[in-house]
Amino acid sequence: MRMTKALLLIDLQNGFCPGGNLPVAEGNQVIPVANTLMAKGYYDLIIASQDWHPANHGSFASQHPGKQPFEMGELSGQPQVMWPDHCVQGTVDAEFHPDLHTERFDYVQKKGQNPAVDSYSAFRDNDQSSTTGLDGFLKGKGVTTLDVMGLATDFCVKFSVLDALDMLPGVAVHFIVDGSRGISPQGVTDAIAEMQSRGAHVITSAAILE
Repeated sequence: MRMTKALLLIDLQNGFCPGGNLPVAEGNQVIPVANTLMAKGYYDLIIASQDWHPANHGSFASQHPGKQPFEMGELSGQPQVMWPDHCVQGTVDAEFHPDLHTERFDYVQKKGQNPAVDSYSAFRDNDQSSTTGLDGFLKGKGVTTLDVMGLATDFCVKFSVLDALDMLPGVAVHFIVDGSRGISPQGVTDAIAEMQSRGAHVITSAAILE
């Protein structure tokens, strides 16, 4: 059987890099890692997810009177971090980082478009009632290995990896640790442990580039 390798870049957008509305510390430092991996010719498919929120998204603190960013609230019946407005459709904040070689993308999966539910994962909404269709796309391409990296390790990357493990049985799922950055050190530690416990392999870009 032919081995089909795919790289999934999670939310490498202005909004999650320094200067963005929801910056991840050192988030811009993963852009060269992504560019180097894309240029290697190792991957058969390169996919990028893109947070693409409407301006009235329910995960925004601005939509909940009295709530401040990073406080806890509720959305779609689940506990929800109230985020600053970020990655609003059509804004510079939602665009991919300008240094990212987007011409190498084969497919872009937009997510977070339903204002009633948040979508950390590139595969489905947080309440798991609606999928993006990315799993079907990857299955249709016969993907056998999926490498995942991006922003942020303890949120969108983690949930994408966990959903890939759940929704793509038989696919080897790898988390590229140096191609990702997280919001909190403890959150990153816990996320990596959870991904590994579910069957993900933690690798470095150097191992791929050898």
